[in-house]
Amino acid sequence: MPVELRKRKAPQPPPAPAPARKKKAATAPQPKAPMRLPKKAPPKTSAVKKDSSKKASPPLASAAAERDDDAADVDDDTKAEKKKVADKKVAVGDVVDLEGFGGEVETNDGQKTTLKKLVDESKSGVVLFTYPKASTPGCTNQVCLFRDAYEPLTADGLAIYGLSADSPKANTTFKDKQRLQYPLLCDPQATLIAAIGLRKQPKGTQRGVFVVDKAGKVLVAEPGGPAATVDRVKALVEELKKE
Repeated sequence: MPVELRKRKAPQPPPAPAPARKKKAATAPQPKAPMRLPKKAPPKTSAVKKDSSKKASPPLASAAAERDDDAADVDDDTKAEKKKVADKKVAVGDVVDLEGFGGEVETNDGQKTTLKKLVDESKSGVVLFTYPKASTPGCTNQVCLFRDAYEPLTADGLAIYGLSADSPKANTTFKDKQRLQYPLLCDPQATLIAAIGLRKQPKGTQRGVFVVDKAGKVLVAEPGGPAATVDRVKALVEELKKE
């Protein structure tokens, strides 16, 4: 049989290439917007305007003011020193300078006096007994004990005085009512009371007794009750008799 020849199929043409994609044109980078800084608040102005009409003090005025300040400082230091001396307690055996010691006080009848003057007027020294308040029970007991022992206590020349911060009127009433032979001293500022070491802090008078001889030597300086103050002076009188 005759061979039948088969015809080959013609090859298919290759597919057409895909159209190339168009590249996008490069775009220039967009500039960033500038950063906005917060606005500064305007400076606050003082509600009070300076008075430009006032002129600075001249140098001489400043120097004078400085001198005044220095003088005030010295004055304050002097007052502080005086207060320190006034509050310092004296002790038995001390010899005090009676000139200006304790400042000026007043007798119940209105006479100004000082401890130095009282010592000068005495024969052998001065006894000061302190009491908190006139016409109160404890103080009445104390002044009456000194009244009753007045003769033996003053026989050798000691002069006796009661001392308080009461007014002359209050002490005069107290003296007259209790028939006291001796004066009562009035020390409203407690300068003498402080000087002999019998002022309470911050205010008031401590009951006690203080004795100083003609030379300014402290013989007794101690607090105590009504009877104890009298007994201490009695004991001193006996000691002085033995010397």
